[in-house]
Amino acid sequence: MTFLSTRYLGLELRTPLVASAGPLSQTVDGVKALADAGVGAVVMYSLFEEQIRADEARSVNIELDIDDAFAEATSYFPVVPRTGTHVDPESAAYLKLLSDAAGAVDIPVIASLNGSTTGGWIRFARRMQDAGAAALELNIYFVPGDLGAGGEEVENRHLEILVGVKDAVSIPVAVKLSPYFSSFGDLALQLDAAGADGLVMFNRFFQPEVDIDTFSMVPGVELSNQFDGRLPRTWIAALHGRVQASLAGTGGVQTADDVVRYLLAGADVVMTTSALVRHGAAYAATLQHGLEHWLNRHQLTVAEARGKLAIPADVSADTYERQGYVAALQKAKRTYGSLTGIA
Repeated sequence: MTFLSTRYLGLELRTPLVASAGPLSQTVDGVKALADAGVGAVVMYSLFEEQIRADEARSVNIELDIDDAFAEATSYFPVVPRTGTHVDPESAAYLKLLSDAAGAVDIPVIASLNGSTTGGWIRFARRMQDAGAAALELNIYFVPGDLGAGGEEVENRHLEILVGVKDAVSIPVAVKLSPYFSSFGDLALQLDAAGADGLVMFNRFFQPEVDIDTFSMVPGVELSNQFDGRLPRTWIAALHGRVQASLAGTGGVQTADDVVRYLLAGADVVMTTSALVRHGAAYAATLQHGLEHWLNRHQLTVAEARGKLAIPADVSADTYERQGYVAALQKAKRTYGSLTGIA
């Protein structure tokens, strides 16, 4: 099936369909089921920065307790390595799962770190590498509580995290981003220049809902829908051919047609979790069979289909997208009438 093969983060994948971070990668059996269904790679569920920081705090507290104890009483305390080497049970379980999963399948297993600061999770990246991760995905989830934080400060935080992790490991590093920047394209170019091996578009913010009966904010966790794929495809089409980093599209993948749309926009791989959660790991085979059918019908390989609808490198992206925007408004006017004054 070489016509399905692709290259992502410098890794050779048998197919561009990748299982993104989610609940199906929380067990070795889950990872094996995804591999058996034909995905090209699996991204592990995310280990959160807060977990690592809490683990390190516990390590420090134990060390202080031991240091303050009488020498003859220290044998009652657990033997704990010095700060920076301690791994708590939850983090250790993640590393064991990563190691076991990587050894159980013949496709790349990518570890995922979710955080917003350049803290201890940079050091933990090396442990993930040592556990067998083929690559790392930095799932940067930065929701600033300081309303005075400037845009440049937020962008620099992303660059610092990337550079810090790249310095700590030798395996490829991808950055999973949100679209909420004053100039997403400029940040993408900066990350590419700073050495990002891949850009994953986009992270989803789980926005809370207001419960009007309990007067409380309720956490909102919803699976993506097809409409969610339009924004990442827009940016992938703009970045294709303009960055060295691999491009991964995620969100809004429900059918094989959605996989094709991402490839035509210029994605190197197409990631999905929601569809697999809805239908089970075996649904990956359905998506892949649909992709194969489309490619055969059009007598194309994945490499030939990729980027056919991307913005040409010799065309101004601003002009190209502006023309698309005007064309969309004209179509809406023909369909719904004048949009003047409608909000």
